[in-house]
Amino acid sequence: MAEREPRRYELGKRAESMEETRRRIAAATFELHTLIGPKATTISAIAERAGVQRWTVYRHFPDDLSLFTACVAHGFGVMPSPDPESWLAIADPQERVRTALAELYAFYRETESAWDNILRDLPTMPALIEANAPVVELWARMTELLSEGWGAKGRRKQLVQAVAAHALDFHAWRQLARDGQLTDAEIVELMTSLIRSAAGAR
Repeated sequence: MAEREPRRYELGKRAESMEETRRRIAAATFELHTLIGPKATTISAIAERAGVQRWTVYRHFPDDLSLFTACVAHGFGVMPSPDPESWLAIADPQERVRTALAELYAFYRETESAWDNILRDLPTMPALIEANAPVVELWARMTELLSEGWGAKGRRKQLVQAVAAHALDFHAWRQLARDGQLTDAEIVELMTSLIRSAAGAR
């Protein structure tokens, strides 16, 4: 039994080292995606930033999908978006929308350059689109929560959902904040009034 313990310790240290290498590669990929965009990010640049060789990147992530999936997972940890489930505690739909959009727009303002670089390249990279499925699901949940409680049905419910999705869209916020030079508070009130109007509420 005494002879087996060092072997078990070595295996544990090796697994820990491999996991740390994976983490460094995922972190390097995410950092480069946010700084220069996914299309400009090369395996050589990832390897250099992570402090590993190119073949090490390929050994841990043999294809784009596996690399991008790890990158997105890392992004959730270091650039966490607002938690839509926390909005459930707000019963009034109008106040829920105001709170949600205020949190989201503050998040957009803080991470604007990262979103801009990633979303610019996203449509041309199928593997990146697939890897971002959890992000799409999260924003769909946000849309769902902002659309509830208005009492809208049928076509009017579809209108509420469409406007809510627009209010949550990064590019919609950016156009109003940068081109329109509106404050986040002004955009929150504008979008809230649009959703309220779509729902037919006074």
